[in-house]
Amino acid sequence: MYASQVLGLALPQNDKRLLTIVETDGCAIDGIAVATGCWVGRRTMRIEDYGKVAATFVDTLTGQAIRIVPRAQARQLARDYAPEARSKWDAQLLGYQRMPAEELLSVQAVQLTTPLERIISRAGCKTICEACGEEIMNEREIVREGVTLCKSCAGESYYDIVAEFAVPSPVMAGLLETA
Repeated sequence: MYASQVLGLALPQNDKRLLTIVETDGCAIDGIAVATGCWVGRRTMRIEDYGKVAATFVDTLTGQAIRIVPRAQARQLARDYAPEARSKWDAQLLGYQRMPAEELLSVQAVQLTTPLERIISRAGCKTICEACGEEIMNEREIVREGVTLCKSCAGESYYDIVAEFAVPSPVMAGLLETA
């Protein structure tokens, strides 16, 4: 919601003007998605897992980008805003609700290192990897020496294939049983 104030955008959005890049794969994503209306499935949220509770909010119309991160002293300060809290968890829950956003969060003006157009890409663009034959969507292919490759075949894979599975379909399994 603080991003809404800083960028001057109405949230949660019902268009695709705001792009959010979240730096964790944890529960913070859910709250950010609900508050902003940005979703991975709508291509308005990206996850770059740096293990940080931080997010960059980009106005795709103006290109203005801000990064918001909790202040280092926010957890301790939360106790001051919730002196009646019986536990650290309760103090954070209540304190964060009561703290002014400026005390809870730090805002940094940032510039994306990848052009916004490349991050957003164009939906509907499809091609085939010339090495593995799999479809590549949204301009995520890599062209090397005139050869179109997916990121995995270009050496940027997060996995290694150890075996191919031959899983029979339920229809084929039924035919085999009756034969």
